[in-house]
Amino acid sequence: MAEQPVGERAVPVRVPPAPAFEYYYVVQRPRVVVRRDLLPGFSVLSVISLVGVPVGWLWSLLAPPQNAVVQADGALVPVTGESYHRLDALMLFVLIGLGVGLLTGIAVWMLRERRGPVVMLAATLGSVLAAFLAQRTGVGAAGSRYALETAPSVGDAVALAPVLETWWGLLAWPLGTALAYGCLAAWNGLDDLGRRLG
Repeated sequence: MAEQPVGERAVPVRVPPAPAFEYYYVVQRPRVVVRRDLLPGFSVLSVISLVGVPVGWLWSLLAPPQNAVVQADGALVPVTGESYHRLDALMLFVLIGLGVGLLTGIAVWMLRERRGPVVMLAATLGSVLAAFLAQRTGVGAAGSRYALETAPSVGDAVALAPVLETWWGLLAWPLGTALAYGCLAAWNGLDDLGRRLG
């Protein structure tokens, strides 16, 4: 209330309060960018798939051969305990794939401008293709490394090349990639995952 003098008397005058302004800042949730990420996603898929060739070669160097003895009928009988090397070769392939998959997921996460589901799917599919190439390259390189130069005689001990007898080992690399990328995305906590290009 304010007073306004009129003549000799003061008459109270009601002054309206100042209008209150409320500012609303509407934050738009970022949308998934698909079209802009297709070409970078294809590049990620291609580069990751090419990494499978040196990984397969590395496996062929590390995987243990299986020693066997040549029988009279030409059959190869593994030396006692050597048959475990079949599992050793598979587990080595799985561990290498899991480790490289974790590194792949972390490396793809570092592409800050392209973070999102498109690049994650591209990295996972590239890891599947890379694991397939690693298996084919590794088995082929190991076969040529332990190739016999001459026909063995009865009673000779020969080193058989390591083989991968199941396709389940292919799952380790894409699983490691998806796990690393997914954990980093969950840990990030930002709606846009920290993208800089929007």
